[in-house]
Amino acid sequence: MAGHIQDRWYKTETGPDGKPVRSKTDRHGTGMRYRARYIGPDGREKSKSFRDGQKRLAEKWLSMTEADMSSGQYVDPKAGRTTFQQYAERWVASHAGEANSGEGAERRLRLHAYASIGSRPLASFKPEHIRTWLGQLKKSMPNEAHRRVVAATVSAVFNAAVDDELLTRNPFKASSVQMPKISETVVKPWTADQVFAVRTGLPERFRAAVDLGAGCGLRQGEIFGLSEDQLDFAGGWITVSHQLKRLRGRYVFAPPKGGKTRQVPLPQAVADALKAHVDAFPPITVTLPWRTVDGEPRSKRLYFSGAAGLHVRVSYFNDFMWKPALAAAALIPQPEEGERYASAREHGMHALRHFYASVLLDAGESIKALSRYLGHADAGFTLRTYTHLMPSSELRTRKAVDDLYRGYTYEDHGPQTAQGE
Repeated sequence: MAGHIQDRWYKTETGPDGKPVRSKTDRHGTGMRYRARYIGPDGREKSKSFRDGQKRLAEKWLSMTEADMSSGQYVDPKAGRTTFQQYAERWVASHAGEANSGEGAERRLRLHAYASIGSRPLASFKPEHIRTWLGQLKKSMPNEAHRRVVAATVSAVFNAAVDDELLTRNPFKASSVQMPKISETVVKPWTADQVFAVRTGLPERFRAAVDLGAGCGLRQGEIFGLSEDQLDFAGGWITVSHQLKRLRGRYVFAPPKGGKTRQVPLPQAVADALKAHVDAFPPITVTLPWRTVDGEPRSKRLYFSGAAGLHVRVSYFNDFMWKPALAAAALIPQPEEGERYASAREHGMHALRHFYASVLLDAGESIKALSRYLGHADAGFTLRTYTHLMPSSELRTRKAVDDLYRGYTYEDHGPQTAQGE
């Protein structure tokens, strides 16, 4: 890099005798005196100005810039002036994840990051700014698991900025920055009585939804997006190829979570319940965009519909149908007159998947098969979530030995018999 320091207050000209003569410029005594200039990796000239008396500082800065360029740690100063929000919005727009991954990231950044750190230039971030923001987040979001997801999203933005050479290091990587810890939550499945009590408490048109959750392990969006073409009654399979998703108040059809189609066994009891549901509530044709709100329209013959003959509006269902059923089953308290039902995150429709997992594990199904049926990308996640529900090894050991000895008589002839032989 051919860098140099320009002195704006003086210029050197050739005198009458041919020798160089130093004279004052028109800018002498005003503004920044020194300008450190160099050619960046993109072939363009870059510069930074310094005050009078700071020539050594300018030379030091220029040397450090040269070293950064040689070691690959160089960051264009103009790029570093991009604010966190400006870059994060570009990052969200280019998000290549599943249908609503970008939507979720945008919502977390908009609600929990932009107001606090959105206007700060990327290059100005230090670990102390991240520690301060995490402290503010803790006050506004007590739930540590939710807080960790938000923090991970913000950290992902900084990782991308490092990859794009707008930063040399993610401030989250500093040892003094402590990410919210993953709290150990133990899944406590519902009992069969609780599952059927909730089923009874629902309007008749939604009772089969409980069968699909508890008997097939489908997610809520997969249940309310279930269409005729996904069912193989003769073979006993459900092909989970899409789901109903809500994106900023609007609904779309989208791939299942993780973007992978899977097949789930269809038990006869669930098939019978679904056939009875169809007799009472025939499927309806619903047309929605695919993946995004401006996506290609696709039509599906859905098994479940709302009161207006359209697709189910999940938020309405949760507040006005699911929670009353939970209260009727004594899983949450009945609200006082004029009050809303209490929050019941652990008793959402996801509880039906936990019940399904507990039934399969109790029956001896493998973690690998369960993971496949639930649509988990990693069987290790399934194991970590449900390992406490697996029959313990000591119980299996006792049962195996007891089964071996059952039916045989053990006759102890005593030590005298042994001596006589």
